Amino acid sequence: MQSQNPFFDDLARVASGAMGALSGLRAEMEAMIRQQMERFTSSLDLVPREEFEVVRAMAAKARMEQEAQEARIAALEAQLAALTTAKPKPVAKPKG
Repeated sequence: MQSQNPFFDDLARVASGAMGALSGLRAEMEAMIRQQMERFTSSLDLVPREEFEVVRAMAAKARMEQEAQEARIAALEAQLAALTTAKPKPVAKPKG
């Protein structure tokens, strides 16, 4: 019985060492994959999120200003149309 205890102790140490090596290998693989993904995405010339949000806000503001200008132009065109279709009133000539 005593002869089996060192065997199981050694087996437990080997298994523990193997688990430690596997977890280290996993961490190393994750780091390598992360580096490859970062290298790949940097080669794509993507825009950072912050810059995208700034340009998006600028585009939304420009769109609102454009819509306001369109409404103003439509109102001015309606006024112009009303003025051109209105019958001119006769101008009273001064008596003299």
